[in-house]
This record gives sequence, C-alpha cells and structure tokens, in this order.
Amino acid sequence: MTEATQRTSDSGVSIWLDDLDRTRITSGNLQELINTKNVVGVTTNPSIFQKALAQVGPYDEQLKELGKINVEDAVRELTTTDVRNATDIFREVAEKTDYVDGRVSIEVDPRLAHDTENTEKQAELLWKMVDRPNALIKIPATLEGLPAITATLAKGISVNVTLIFSLERYGQVMDAYIEGMEQAAKNGHDLKHMASVASFFVSRVDTAVDKLLEANGSDEAKALEGKAAVANARLAYKLWQEKFASDPRWPALEAKGAKKQRPLWASTGTKNAAYSDCKYVDELVAPDVVNTMPEKTLNALADHGDGKPSIEGTYEESQAIMDKLAALGINIKDVTDQLEADGVAKFIASWDSVLSDTQAGIDRVNG
Repeated sequence: MTEATQRTSDSGVSIWLDDLDRTRITSGNLQELINTKNVVGVTTNPSIFQKALAQVGPYDEQLKELGKINVEDAVRELTTTDVRNATDIFREVAEKTDYVDGRVSIEVDPRLAHDTENTEKQAELLWKMVDRPNALIKIPATLEGLPAITATLAKGISVNVTLIFSLERYGQVMDAYIEGMEQAAKNGHDLKHMASVASFFVSRVDTAVDKLLEANGSDEAKALEGKAAVANARLAYKLWQEKFASDPRWPALEAKGAKKQRPLWASTGTKNAAYSDCKYVDELVAPDVVNTMPEKTLNALADHGDGKPSIEGTYEESQAIMDKLAALGINIKDVTDQLEADGVAKFIASWDSVLSDTQAGIDRVNG
C-alpha cells in the first residue's frame, strides 16, 4: 500500500475507484489496485460505461454470444456482467468488512430519473441480474427518486443514492434511507448485510460557483474561489453526524443490525488546474466516509496526498463561506438545482451514446 492511501484509509475514508471496464477486470488491474492502493469498492455511471462500451474488442465475444439482441437488453447484459465480475473480485473485502465495503455500484437508466415506478422496477431487475450481495443499485436523488429509494431498500436491496448537491436534498435522502430500512425490517429482511451510501457531488459545485464569482469580479468574490464545494460537503458531513445522532428512529434500526448510510464524496477529480489534484480528497478526510475517485486522482493521492483528518473543526468556517456567497448574491439553491438538472441531462446523453455504440457493436460482430 502507498503511504498516502494507507494514511487516508486509516483516517476513516473508504477509497473507491470511480471507473470500471472489462479490460480492468480481466487484466488483473482491479485486483492490483485493491492490493496496492487501498481500493475497497467501485462506482460506475452512464458516462463510465459510455467510455467502456465504445471500445472495440473487449465486449465482442459476449456480443457474439448474445447475437442480434435488443440493444437495451444487450447493454444490461454487458454492464451487469462487468459489475457481477467486479463484485466477485471484491467479495473478500466485503466479507472482511461485514459488507460495509467491497461494494460495486450500477446505475438505473438515467432516462428514468423522474419516473418513480419504473426506477423502482429497474432497480429490482438490476439487483436480480447482478445477483451478488455486495452490489449497490444507484438511484438519483431527484424528488421522484426519493420514494423509489425507500421502496428499493424496503425489498432488502442495497442502494447508492446519487446526484446529491444540496444540504436540503441530502436531509431528504437520509430520511428516505431510514424509512426504507424500517420497511425492510417490517418485511423481514436481514439488515446486517444491507448497505447504502449517499453520493454527494463536490467539484461540480466549485465549477459552477467559481463562474459566478469570476463574473462578480470583486476582491471578496475572488477570495472565495475554490471554497464553495468543500464548505458545502463539510456541512453535509455535519448534517450526517447530527442526523444519525438525533433521529429517534435510528437506535431501533441499529439494534437490528442496520448500518449508517455513509456520505460518499463523488465528482472528486479536480477540474481547475489552479487547484491541487488531491483537493477534493485531502480536504474531505473524516471517519465513515467514502471517496470515489477517478484513477488519475487516485494516482495523485498515492503519489503526494496528505490523507490526514481535515473536516473536524471546520464547520464555522464552512458556514461563513456559504454566508459570504449569499451576501454576494449567489443563491446556492439555484446553483444546486441547476447542477442536478445538468447531471441528469449529462447521464442521459451518455446513455444515448452507450445505446448507439452497443448497437454498432451488435451489427459489427453479427454482420
């Protein structure tokens, strides 16, 4: 293990890789990252599968076996195969951590982001297709996604809630989780091996807010550049601490073996070259969090990251940053609402590309 990734892990952060494709699985690279860089889980999303399925070669054999199959069925077969094989690689990690880590996520079709009923149906279908206890089904934290999250958990299915940008929505997500776990218990499911993470997006907040600060142009605005995303995430961690310490429903669930839904820092690759390439890892180190990072960020952390605790004692400063942004006329709710809409739209565009690339693959190998 590298010193920095080990230090990060020792500080309470579960390092997950935000990437997956078949070559990474079959070449042994994924196992190598587990062995050498403290990687204990994987997340996928439509953009990641877009890059994977655009490759010519790695998926040809399975596409040939599937034949002239409907393209949407083909995509489900290809992606669930990768996730199933990755969960098998992480099985030992899952067992060692009592299924807290060793998790691999797969996302419902992003076109269903505002369709509660069909999100719920597809979450169940993906769970059955992957057929591994250490999978996580990703459901977006849209208003329509919230009841689907509760209903999916109620069936005993582990969930990764994605595309969270605001503290308000994060509070709703934690309520959806607790309600889902209560229903799961009533439905007779064993809560001990269920898990959930809440994917709180980070760097995209700075990208959006920094544009507004640059447009303002004042010294006060310039001093706040690159500070909104970390402040927002740190306040989310504070909210998480308070929720699970004070919600009267939680102790009874914990007594039945339920585990807290952990915050997961997503979108942690640095997009602004002026900022440290470890910024959204090193500034968000605390116990019981997950940080899912692209390989470039993971390598930067391994090479020169800090990995020491960095959230405790920052809440007043973080709130002050948010207050200063408001004083400059920046409405953070408007920003986060737009980021959610943009996030859904971006994943739908990626999914459309996944479908067209896969159809091209079907045509090519069965021509």
